[in-house]
Amino acid sequence: MRISMPLGYAGDLRESANRLADLEKAGLDTVWVAEAYGYDSPTLMGYIAARTERVRIGAAILPLYTRTPTLIAQTAAGLDYLSDGRAVIGLGASGPQVIEGWHGVPYVKPLARTREVIEICRKVWAREKPLTHDGKVFTLPLPPDQGTGLGKPLKIINHPVRDRIPLYVASLGAKNVELTAEIADGWLPIFFIPEKAEEVWGASLEAGRAARAPELGPLEISAGGLLAIGEGEETKRLLDFARPQIALYVGGMGAKGKNFYNTLARRYGYEEAAEQIQELYLAGRKDEAAAAVPQEMVELTNLVGPESYVRERIEAFRAAGVTDLNVTPVGGDPVRLIEKVRGWL
Repeated sequence: MRISMPLGYAGDLRESANRLADLEKAGLDTVWVAEAYGYDSPTLMGYIAARTERVRIGAAILPLYTRTPTLIAQTAAGLDYLSDGRAVIGLGASGPQVIEGWHGVPYVKPLARTREVIEICRKVWAREKPLTHDGKVFTLPLPPDQGTGLGKPLKIINHPVRDRIPLYVASLGAKNVELTAEIADGWLPIFFIPEKAEEVWGASLEAGRAARAPELGPLEISAGGLLAIGEGEETKRLLDFARPQIALYVGGMGAKGKNFYNTLARRYGYEEAAEQIQELYLAGRKDEAAAAVPQEMVELTNLVGPESYVRERIEAFRAAGVTDLNVTPVGGDPVRLIEKVRGWL
């Protein structure tokens, strides 16, 4: 079981990146660099490559609609070169609010786009022949009736360090998770509850794995939450750090009827709470929305409590198939927390 952690998209990113050298020495295996509608992630990933030696450097996520498939492949190959083979690319469809509101790109055919981006990236890195693709979303080269007719198949100029850079997919819906299990190297779920994973995603994972090519190997899963050691009221205080983020996603990341995280909360069995959180959040009552997040959801999506309890939570994630324990250390010394977890694994 590897240890990973997310690097957020707010705050002093340079300072956060500089701390990774100490976390790497403590046992951190992967850092995930976010991209929403702030700074881009590849720039920061390149900086991290120069500041670290061993840790895998992952994008989580590169929104699929913001770059062409070949640019994603070029970016991944460049990062892999600069980091001596440590790049990991997390992809995701994001949602209509960001894609159409921030990027001005129609949010259409997310499943077909995911499949074709992955197919094209792997063709680029393999360099077996000049790139062509005939899909539902992308046609390469562009046909004459859609352009000048002068396009021609090309190969990437450089020779990538690896012809298979790991591609993870951030997915939540049944069909998207099935696709992830079929074609991706790894899966990036959010608000993962180990005890409910089989009920919510089991059928999708099974269907996807049944169609999975043997050469891909087992599907990796990166999931976790806040990591903190505490007792009694200290545990409750530490867990409260998670409430605003859950409320933001369940309540505010999407519109009524089109919020993937709200749908996930409902599938977990928190239908009434999901409705209430969204109503409050969209009304601007964010603190009340955070307070409405069910205590059980807060506890089960994180690893916070006495040492014995945190170790039990780690084993619950392991039993649910998690291969990369993705944690956000809070309270106390984050380096020491990572060292503790490394010792337990």
